[in-house]
Amino acid sequence: MLSLLLVAAALLVWPHLKHIRRLRPEDRRILVVPQAVWFVAAAAIVYLAAGVGGLIAAAVLTAVIHRSVKQNRHAKAVKAASEALSSGLGGVVDELRAGAHPAAAAEGAAQDTPKPANEVLKAAAAAAKLGGDVERTLRDLRQPLLETATDQLAKAWHVSAKHGVALADVLDATRRDLDEQAAFARQVNARMAGPRASAAVLAGLPVLGILLGELSGARPVHVLTQTAAGQFLLVLGAVFLAAGLGWTRKITEVRP
Repeated sequence: MLSLLLVAAALLVWPHLKHIRRLRPEDRRILVVPQAVWFVAAAAIVYLAAGVGGLIAAAVLTAVIHRSVKQNRHAKAVKAASEALSSGLGGVVDELRAGAHPAAAAEGAAQDTPKPANEVLKAAAAAAKLGGDVERTLRDLRQPLLETATDQLAKAWHVSAKHGVALADVLDATRRDLDEQAAFARQVNARMAGPRASAAVLAGLPVLGILLGELSGARPVHVLTQTAAGQFLLVLGAVFLAAGLGWTRKITEVRP
């Protein structure tokens, strides 16, 4: 009872951080905790709760999850950039068919195209305006989210310059190709949703097994965290789980 009273009293006198931050200068109202502090705190908690084996297992699983999240973000960024470039090429094609100069058409379309796709169009416009080699400019452009699309655009410009094909036609073909690639990627992602969900369920079964063991009184957590054999099995299980997640992602990912 005394402990509850002390906790209640502490909650009553706990300072309201909102009012404290309001009294601070504007450039000091937000308290930013370095990421390394959170990392060290999490590592210390895991070590105290599960020992060295738990710390190693957590590090392995964290690395796999972090890599998976990073790859998902990169894939979404590539998809968004490719769709933006396709939309920008549509504007270039419309301007060219209306009689605009390639430099003016690319520069005008770049104004309505979000980054980083507008950088590709601006580079092409600058090279065309100065009478330079647009194909080489596009190939030398370092844009990690649009490497494949930029290479296709450079080839289209080369075909138009070398064989005299109308630039609007080859750029329109490139735009349609980008759209077809995006549609194919969406279709494959939809078909892979089932296998990915099954893999996620299988990855969660070991945790469920540990919970059921605890409920039945087998005390698997004690074995895994307090015995040498359990620590070894904990690390081994994390490695197998990480390998399974990595292999599942490898066989279900959509390659351009």
